[in-house]
Amino acid sequence: MQSTTPNSTEPTFFQRQSTTIKGILIFLLVLVLLIPAFMVEGVIQERESRQTEAVMEVSSKWGHSQTLIGPVLAVPYELVHHDDEGKELRRETQFAYFLPESLNVASTVAPEKRHRGIFDVVLYSSVLRLDGTFAPLSTARVIPAEATVQWGKAVLVLGIPDLRGLRDQVRLNWAGSTLISDPGIPVPGIAESGIHVPLALDPESVAQEHTFQLDVSLKGSGSLFFTPVGKVTEVQMESSWPDPSFTGAFLPDDKTISTQGFNAAWKVLNLNRNFPQQWNSDQKYQFGESTFGVSFLLPVDNYQKATRSVKYAILFIGLTFLCVFFIEMQHTTPVHPFQYALIGLALVIFYTLLVSISEHLPFNSAYFIAALMTIGMTGLYARSLFQSARMGVLVGGTLAALYGFLFVTLQQQDYALLIGSIGLFCILGIVMYFSRRINWYPE
Repeated sequence: MQSTTPNSTEPTFFQRQSTTIKGILIFLLVLVLLIPAFMVEGVIQERESRQTEAVMEVSSKWGHSQTLIGPVLAVPYELVHHDDEGKELRRETQFAYFLPESLNVASTVAPEKRHRGIFDVVLYSSVLRLDGTFAPLSTARVIPAEATVQWGKAVLVLGIPDLRGLRDQVRLNWAGSTLISDPGIPVPGIAESGIHVPLALDPESVAQEHTFQLDVSLKGSGSLFFTPVGKVTEVQMESSWPDPSFTGAFLPDDKTISTQGFNAAWKVLNLNRNFPQQWNSDQKYQFGESTFGVSFLLPVDNYQKATRSVKYAILFIGLTFLCVFFIEMQHTTPVHPFQYALIGLALVIFYTLLVSISEHLPFNSAYFIAALMTIGMTGLYARSLFQSARMGVLVGGTLAALYGFLFVTLQQQDYALLIGSIGLFCILGIVMYFSRRINWYPE
């Protein structure tokens, strides 16, 4: 009897294209894992909001950011309106505003850290001395000739955003006389909140120069700003805070910064701003565009760096999967998509570890700990998958190189895009080099 030999079975389409199909599945898995990565970014934003809420809560009880406006001398005048027959229709009170000829501010600021839960808040106490002179008051430009000037109702106004920050009574030394301030601003067009001092000016003395001095003890948080209301405004500030941020319309002309604190000096002319030395209530001017000063910020940007790092999640997941995929192609041990998913979730959890640890430790230390934990767990898992210590070291080394690249990129501000672009180009070149040895169509 003649024996028959069975024909060899031809591979099916899925067997022939198994590498391509698995590559597509891995690519889809990378896209799916971007969902929890975006969720982590939402967690970072939520924690940042919690920090802002903590700062606002403490500031609301101590004092918010302070911006001084003034001093401004406001003089009321009365206009009488008549009809065509000369009969009086109504009386209207308006104001003329005069700014000082010179304004000198000497300020000493003592910041301190307060804690609200795990968050730090910067508060400060300041001692300010404002002194200067008002030139003889010329009313021809701002007060109509037919108006009746009410010199006895003049007030000196100082705008302060948060009056809860005042620690002591504010006294005004005006031409040798000491006067006590009152709360509120009784004239429009200066500020929404502040204090004022009534001045019963003598009509005969307005043609003379007037000197003034204000001593203000003011608390606040975040920043302290000034408005250059003098024809020449000079501000001197000293503080024990080692990390000042000079912001606003003008930077200091001179400054020294050390670990013990800083000293800064500004000089601003009336030509540098967009409002005049005198005007009346028919004219409106904005002071906010000319303010300047210092922000007392904590040198902590862990949330910003964490947010930037999450944007590289697709790079980490994709390249790690690619490394495992290349190893799988060279070995007989297959890796299940579920195992790829576990590796991807470990890479996503890195970002939650980074954020949570950086809330208690410096960012660089938190980054090292989170990266070490992720590299160790992923490398050990790869060693178990391929039953090879060498493959575990290869996967762990790839991740270590990626985390090192990301760390260098996060430390840069001006060159982050350049370093990132060159790094990605080099990574693509390495992938192309190793992919040429892969047999994409196994028989």
